[in-house]
Amino acid sequence: MKTIKIQIIIVIIAGLLFAADITAQKAERARIREGNKLYQKEQFTEAEIAYRKSIEVNPRSFEGTYDLGNALYKQQKYPEAAEQYQTLAAQSERIVADNPDNISRLAQVFHNLGNISMQSKEYGKSVEAYKQSLRLNPADDETRYNLALAQKLLQNQQQEQNQDQKKDEQQEQQQEQQNQEQQPPQQDEQQQEQQPEEMSRENAEQILDTFLEDEKETQEKVKQQQEKQRERRRTDKEW
Repeated sequence: MKTIKIQIIIVIIAGLLFAADITAQKAERARIREGNKLYQKEQFTEAEIAYRKSIEVNPRSFEGTYDLGNALYKQQKYPEAAEQYQTLAAQSERIVADNPDNISRLAQVFHNLGNISMQSKEYGKSVEAYKQSLRLNPADDETRYNLALAQKLLQNQQQEQNQDQKKDEQQEQQQEQQNQEQQPPQQDEQQQEQQPEEMSRENAEQILDTFLEDEKETQEKVKQQQEKQRERRRTDKEW
C-alpha cells in the first residue's frame, strides 16, 4: 500500500511540475508575442519591456534574448544589445543542437555584433563576427559586403597606426639629436663660467706677490733705519 501511495504522490508532483512548466511557457510566449507586435509598430522601447518580462519567466529563452537584443539594437543601445548577442554567441553550439532552425537567427546575431563593432571602430572584432556569420549563412551577401568593408577599414587603421608609430620614433630621434647638439654649448658655458674663477685666482696671486714684495721693501727700509740709528749711537759715544 505504501508503495502505491508513493507512486501516486510522484505522479501528482510530476503533473504539477508539468502544469507549471506549461503555464510558464504560455506566459513566455504571450510576452514574446506582445513584444513582436510592438516591435512591428516600431515601438522598440515598449517591445524591450515585453521581451525582458519573457526572459524573467525563462532566462534561457533563445527567442526572448534574441528579440531583446534586436529591440535594444533598434534603439541604438549598442553596448546593451551586444551583451544580449554575446550571451547567445557563447551558447551557439547548444542553441543549434536544440533547434537547427535557429541557425539563421544566430547568423544574424553575429552580423549585428559585427555592425556594433564597426560603430566603435573595432574593425578586428567586426571581421571575426562577420566571418562567423558567414559560416552559419554563406548566402548572406550583405554580411559578405560588410566583411570586405571591415577588412579594408582594418587595413587602413593598421597603416595609420604604423605611420603614427614611425612619426613618434622620428620625433624621438630628432629630440635626441637636438639634445646631443645642445650639449657642447652647455660645456662652453660651463667653461666660460669657470674662467672668471680662474682669473680671480690669478689676480689674487698677483696681489699676494705685490704684497709680499712691498713687505720685503718695507723690511729693508726698517733694517736700513736701524743701521743708521746704530751708527749714530756709536758716533755719539766716540764723541
